[in-house]
Amino acid sequence: MLPEQRFTDTDACAQLIVERLGADLRVAAPLGLGKPHGLLNALYGLMQADTWRSMTLYTALSLTRPQPKPGLEARFLDPFLKRHFGVDFVDPQYALDQIKGKLLPNVAVHEFYMQSGVLLNSPSAQRSYISQNYTHVARDLVVQDINLLVQLVSRRETPAGVRYSLSCNPDLTLDFLDRIKAAGKSRPLCVAVVHPALPYIGGHAEVPQDYFDIELAPMSSPPLFALPRLPLNVAEYALGLHASALVKDGGCLQIGIGALSDALVKGLLLRHRDNVKWRKLLLSLDSGGVTHGLAARIGGLGSFKTGLYGASEMVMDGFMHLAKAGILKRRCWDNLALERAAAAGRLAVDVPGGHYLRGAFFLGSRELYDWLEVTAGSDPDAIDMCRVSNVNQLYGDHQQLAMLQRRGARFFNTCMMASLLGAAVSDALENGHVVSGVGGQYNFVAMAHELPDGRSALLMRATREGKSGVETNIRWNYGHTTIPRHLRDIVITEYGVADLRGKTDSECIEAMLAISDARFIDALAAEAKSRGKLAADFKIPDAWRQHRPAVLRQALAQQMHKGLLPTFPFGSDFTEVEQRLLPALEWLKSCSASWKGRWHLLKAVLRPGETTAEEAVALERMGLVAPKRFGDRLQRRLLQAALRRKLEAPPT
Repeated sequence: MLPEQRFTDTDACAQLIVERLGADLRVAAPLGLGKPHGLLNALYGLMQADTWRSMTLYTALSLTRPQPKPGLEARFLDPFLKRHFGVDFVDPQYALDQIKGKLLPNVAVHEFYMQSGVLLNSPSAQRSYISQNYTHVARDLVVQDINLLVQLVSRRETPAGVRYSLSCNPDLTLDFLDRIKAAGKSRPLCVAVVHPALPYIGGHAEVPQDYFDIELAPMSSPPLFALPRLPLNVAEYALGLHASALVKDGGCLQIGIGALSDALVKGLLLRHRDNVKWRKLLLSLDSGGVTHGLAARIGGLGSFKTGLYGASEMVMDGFMHLAKAGILKRRCWDNLALERAAAAGRLAVDVPGGHYLRGAFFLGSRELYDWLEVTAGSDPDAIDMCRVSNVNQLYGDHQQLAMLQRRGARFFNTCMMASLLGAAVSDALENGHVVSGVGGQYNFVAMAHELPDGRSALLMRATREGKSGVETNIRWNYGHTTIPRHLRDIVITEYGVADLRGKTDSECIEAMLAISDARFIDALAAEAKSRGKLAADFKIPDAWRQHRPAVLRQALAQQMHKGLLPTFPFGSDFTEVEQRLLPALEWLKSCSASWKGRWHLLKAVLRPGETTAEEAVALERMGLVAPKRFGDRLQRRLLQAALRRKLEAPPT
């Protein structure tokens, strides 16, 4: 790499890029953490200054800090966001403009996966969305005449020269550039943007110095995007406990991100570390024995002896917690003979190498990034970050090896809704508006059906808050499908597990009714009967009518009170005062979602009750100790009502 191709000035680098590539930039940038916000912002600024230029960006998961609404939400979030992300954090400006509907007219942004719900009301984002399986993105990019690839990297000086690590995002870059070469097309200008805090991961994620044409190493770098750690509620814990019984010791694990995935991880940790209490919790939730029966057949009730192998498109905090607990420890080798010996129990324990976690990209907390850095340094073979085609599919020259490595695979993903016939809705609404994207979900569901002992499990809350109050997430039908019913397998809600594989339509309907919220079960059954898919004389068992939030709370209340199921199972990024404020603000949000809730809230404001001990410090944190304007006084009154009644459930 020539000296003039190394920059420390972002604006100068951006200027060189546009001078070399001309008026039309066609840019590929990684999803999530690997996007260099500073350089993209500089290029976006040039598009604003020179309107005769144009830029088309192909990417996914453009990470922005939450944009709080004015009022109590902003009062709570603004100080937290500054503390958590840092005052120097840089958002991608194109993404902020797209959220506001102000994207520059000479800029187009095509994403195949969006931050969940953030761009639902962005006309440009909805029109420009490209629906793709994760593994098809590299193929489809080849025909887009990409002339620029930009990527955040980690850099290391070695005796053999400079080496780069694609670190958090080897997922599509490797596949894309290989496909460009195979198609005989011109290689795009490739720019490496060095970030000193990005973990250096070797192996498949490591590339030589000449892999990139330009290196940009800014004098200072903003903090990496770090996800806040999430709280868990009773329903999420119940769901996670059911799911944790379906994991087979010695098997393979894939999990996504979010509260439901965190609940699954916590369930696995309890199963391993405190097995007796875990069994008691599961028994309190599974009086009918359905989950226990599936555990005996495809999962397990014991702690993990052999351990699990992780193979997931996304590496998130949960895998770190499982590794630290000694659960994620089954190693795999990219050698068929060694893997066969390992599967047969004939591999010597002192055989070097082997990884226990394979992923295509990572995103999580700062604790995760630190753990990855330390693990990569102390045990270089443990974590393999590689191309997505080697994680999300079996096809290709690695198929036989991949099937062996993924023995006993359990693929856990989340969905928004499911039909009584087993179809799932995960990425979009029936009006066509995209909530997130398909991503790799279809890949893993299909893969589960191809593996001899693989299973796909979709995690879903049984209900949600809608405009008219509580709504069921289990429907007779819905005007959009992500996973078709012929790929139905396992669906899990807080009320249990529905094993749908190989079942008739009527058996499938009964299984889904068995994990539905009791408030909607009669209407769902009646709909199925009216369609001729459920026997007219079918009767709802009395046990299913106990599927209500209050019953769940009663089943888990004692252990939650004792701290076995804490609100923040993996620690919190919120202060103690903020943790006390969260339930109050959530109560206000829930009440505001329906007319019944708003009436309930009005009564609470008129009769707020007695002052609580925590009220003064909470009002101080929210800047509402002595409000002067009417709007601020109203916010104070609302918060007081919520603090004094925060333990009440929202009306249904």
